[in-house]
Amino acid sequence: MKHVTGTLYLIPTTLGDTPPARVLPEETLAVIRALNQFIVEEARTARRFLRAAGVTRDLDEITFQVFNEHSDKNSAETYLEALLQGTDTGLLSEAGTPCIADPGAEIVAAAHRNGIRVVPLTGPSSILLALVASGLGGQQFAFHGYLPADKAGRTKRIRELERESAEKEQTQMFIETPYRNRQMLESLTLTCRPDTMICIAVDLTTDHQMVMVRTAGEWKNFMPDIHKRPAVFLLSRGNSAF
Repeated sequence: MKHVTGTLYLIPTTLGDTPPARVLPEETLAVIRALNQFIVEEARTARRFLRAAGVTRDLDEITFQVFNEHSDKNSAETYLEALLQGTDTGLLSEAGTPCIADPGAEIVAAAHRNGIRVVPLTGPSSILLALVASGLGGQQFAFHGYLPADKAGRTKRIRELERESAEKEQTQMFIETPYRNRQMLESLTLTCRPDTMICIAVDLTTDHQMVMVRTAGEWKNFMPDIHKRPAVFLLSRGNSAF
């Protein structure tokens, strides 16, 4: 008789302090409330999210395994024991959809290698929300995660992305550590051609969300307060309707 494994559910979390019921379907919330096993980036914030999602039972009865950017990628297989024994498990990111600019991708890859069923659940993804709200074109786009932190490396990469956007008629998307948002915007305005379109999508799904599109030249004269606010940056040259 073939052994039946548990299911690995990819659980999207809120992008800010928005109540989960506002952005997560009831079906997703129902799965969250039923699970007793989670793989998370940080146990404290995972507990807080579960409470906000409507989990009312004692959280000490729930098992939290921590896998984050500091974990050994080669250890992902060791997190599958409960799944291999038939226990459904939830994979939680710190924000948004798991596995996008997120260490959870290692867990999902290990699950596939071991024949474990993987089910993504519906919820917010800042990348797709920013893209559709920007108007910069979703026919061709690419997400590049984090750009180099040093100024020279960041400038070089921005030039490459601007060139690729023009050559491929492709919207370029990337993110930054929130406390370096201003440096990123300054690098964009100083590096890009004045008529290159740049969108900044900040605090998506929250009461403070902001999506603004301007040319690089226009951004030089308008520097909004985006310090320490989760943001997605989009760049487009030649493929937008603006």
